[in-house]
Amino acid sequence: MLTRKQQELLLFIHERMKESGVPPSFDEMKDALDLASKSGIHRLITALEERGFIRRLPNRARALEVIKLPEAYSTSLQPRRGFSPSVIEGSLGKQKPAPPPSPIAASNENASTSVPVMGRIAAGVPISAIQNNTHDIAVPVEMLGAGEHYALEVKGDSMIEAGILDGDTVIIRNGQTASPGDIVVALVDEEEATLKRFRRRGASIALEAANPAYETRILPADRVKVQGKLVGLIRRYH
Repeated sequence: MLTRKQQELLLFIHERMKESGVPPSFDEMKDALDLASKSGIHRLITALEERGFIRRLPNRARALEVIKLPEAYSTSLQPRRGFSPSVIEGSLGKQKPAPPPSPIAASNENASTSVPVMGRIAAGVPISAIQNNTHDIAVPVEMLGAGEHYALEVKGDSMIEAGILDGDTVIIRNGQTASPGDIVVALVDEEEATLKRFRRRGASIALEAANPAYETRILPADRVKVQGKLVGLIRRYH
């Protein structure tokens, strides 16, 4: 049996991961549950982990995996067999699983589409703007929704507390608008591309890192152009 706050936090994490593919930060959890400090979030996370509803992923700062939901909401996990975040691990050096009994189900479950990789994106020290298409990558169809998509290779560690690591490949839905809290590709001064969380500060735009080692950048709105929103990421282990 979960307390009301435990259930609210679990559902907030679940919904955010369905929307963006990455778990919310502790500050976002604190604000969503209207708590005074992050220590309350730590206690709720620990309680949910002890009860088997979530688990913390090793070697990834504050990254969480939702294992199950309360019984009343469990049907929302059924489309995926063994729910996991939108992180696709490479199969190098791993034994392939036995094929499922239904060939039709397998073909639907493993369906993928080709997405162009447009170069590298800075998650840390700024690098040059997005390059031209370098190659294509296969992405599971279930990770994509409507619209056009492209991929970028992440360089830097400023988004580690959002579960985005140096060397990851992020999947971006192309678009020029964003809501506060979205992780976006932002083009600054038409020459610098960066991956950050989007905020508004009055008439200005705040590009917020998910790593306390990096400062939030506050820029005039006319210097920032949104190039798309994060919908998922792919990680390979060598």
